[in-house]
Amino acid sequence: MPIRPENRARYPANWSTEIRPRILTRAGNCCEGSSDYPDCRAANYEPHPDTGSRVVLTIGHLDHVPENCGDDNLRAWCQRCHLNYDKAHHAETRRRTRAAAAGQAPLFGEAA
Repeated sequence: MPIRPENRARYPANWSTEIRPRILTRAGNCCEGSSDYPDCRAANYEPHPDTGSRVVLTIGHLDHVPENCGDDNLRAWCQRCHLNYDKAHHAETRRRTRAAAAGQAPLFGEAA
Protein backbone atom coordinates (compact mmCIF):
# COMPACT_ATOMS: atom_id res chain seq x y z
CA MET A 1 0.00 0.00 0.00
CA PRO A 2 1.26 3.49 -0.63
CA ILE A 3 2.70 5.24 2.39
CA ARG A 4 0.28 7.89 3.61
CA PRO A 5 1.84 11.35 3.94
CA GLU A 6 1.00 11.49 7.64
CA ASN A 7 2.97 8.25 8.19
CA ARG A 8 6.01 9.09 6.03
CA ALA A 9 8.09 10.18 9.06
CA ARG A 10 7.57 6.76 10.67
CA TYR A 11 9.61 5.04 7.94
CA PRO A 12 13.43 5.03 7.95
CA ALA A 13 15.23 7.34 5.52
CA ASN A 14 16.59 4.30 3.63
CA TRP A 15 13.14 2.71 3.07
CA SER A 16 12.97 3.30 -0.69
CA THR A 17 16.70 3.10 -1.41
CA GLU A 18 17.69 0.02 0.63
CA ILE A 19 14.92 -1.74 2.55
CA ARG A 20 12.23 -2.00 -0.15
CA PRO A 21 14.72 -3.08 -2.88
CA ARG A 22 16.23 -5.68 -0.50
CA ILE A 23 12.84 -7.26 0.20
CA LEU A 24 11.90 -7.28 -3.51
CA THR A 25 15.24 -8.95 -4.34
CA ARG A 26 14.71 -11.54 -1.60
CA ALA A 27 11.28 -12.29 -3.08
CA GLY A 28 12.58 -12.57 -6.64
CA ASN A 29 10.36 -9.58 -7.54
CA CYS A 30 7.30 -11.79 -6.98
CA CYS A 31 4.60 -11.92 -4.32
CA GLU A 32 5.62 -13.96 -1.29
CA GLY A 33 2.05 -15.14 -0.67
CA SER A 34 -0.27 -14.66 2.28
CA SER A 35 -2.05 -17.06 4.61
CA ASP A 36 -5.06 -17.36 2.28
CA TYR A 37 -2.90 -17.51 -0.88
CA PRO A 38 0.37 -19.14 0.24
CA ASP A 39 1.39 -20.15 -3.28
CA CYS A 40 0.85 -16.73 -4.85
CA ARG A 41 3.92 -15.79 -6.87
CA ALA A 42 2.44 -12.94 -8.93
CA ALA A 43 5.25 -11.10 -10.72
CA ASN A 44 5.77 -7.38 -10.31
CA TYR A 45 4.32 -5.28 -13.19
CA GLU A 46 2.78 -8.33 -14.88
CA PRO A 47 -0.89 -9.35 -15.06
CA HIS A 48 -1.91 -11.23 -11.91
CA PRO A 49 -2.39 -14.92 -12.79
CA ASP A 50 -5.73 -15.08 -10.96
CA THR A 51 -7.20 -11.57 -11.08
CA GLY A 52 -5.70 -10.31 -14.34
CA SER A 53 -4.94 -6.89 -12.81
CA ARG A 54 -1.48 -5.38 -13.19
CA VAL A 55 0.62 -6.30 -10.16
CA VAL A 56 2.46 -3.61 -8.25
CA LEU A 57 4.25 -5.28 -5.38
CA THR A 58 4.06 -3.56 -2.02
CA ILE A 59 6.01 -4.25 1.14
CA GLY A 60 3.81 -5.20 4.07
CA HIS A 61 4.59 -5.16 7.79
CA LEU A 62 3.35 -8.31 9.50
CA ASP A 63 2.85 -6.39 12.75
CA HIS A 64 1.51 -3.21 11.06
CA VAL A 65 4.25 -1.11 12.71
CA PRO A 66 6.15 0.99 10.13
CA GLU A 67 9.12 1.47 12.47
CA ASN A 68 9.70 -2.31 12.61
CA CYS A 69 11.63 -2.87 9.40
CA GLY A 70 13.38 -6.13 10.19
CA ASP A 71 13.45 -8.54 7.27
CA ASP A 72 11.46 -11.11 9.28
CA ASN A 73 8.62 -8.57 9.67
CA LEU A 74 8.41 -7.56 5.99
CA ARG A 75 6.80 -9.32 3.01
CA ALA A 76 6.58 -8.47 -0.68
CA TRP A 77 2.91 -8.76 -1.58
CA CYS A 78 0.64 -8.26 -4.55
CA GLN A 79 -2.45 -6.14 -3.96
CA ARG A 80 -4.66 -9.18 -3.35
CA CYS A 81 -2.36 -10.73 -0.73
CA HIS A 82 -1.64 -7.42 1.01
CA LEU A 83 -5.30 -6.40 1.25
CA ASN A 84 -6.25 -9.90 2.36
CA TYR A 85 -3.60 -9.93 5.09
CA ASP A 86 -4.64 -6.47 6.31
CA LYS A 87 -8.43 -7.00 6.22
CA ALA A 88 -8.87 -7.36 10.01
CA HIS A 89 -6.58 -4.38 10.65
CA HIS A 90 -8.53 -2.27 8.13
CA ALA A 91 -11.85 -3.27 9.69
CA GLU A 92 -10.64 -2.20 13.14
CA THR A 93 -9.30 1.11 11.81
CA ARG A 94 -12.61 1.72 10.01
CA ARG A 95 -14.56 0.94 13.20
CA ARG A 96 -12.48 3.39 15.24
CA THR A 97 -12.75 6.11 12.59
CA ARG A 98 -16.52 5.78 12.43
CA ALA A 99 -16.81 5.75 16.22
CA ALA A 100 -14.68 8.90 16.50
CA ALA A 101 -16.75 10.62 13.81
CA ALA A 102 -19.91 9.75 15.77
CA GLY A 103 -18.39 11.28 18.90
CA GLN A 104 -18.00 8.00 20.75
CA ALA A 105 -15.19 7.84 23.28
CA PRO A 106 -12.84 4.81 23.16
CA LEU A 107 -13.63 1.99 25.56
CA PHE A 108 -11.55 1.61 28.70
CA GLY A 109 -8.08 0.29 27.78
CA GLU A 110 -8.64 0.92 24.09
CA ALA A 111 -6.32 3.26 22.22
CA ALA A 112 -7.96 6.25 20.64
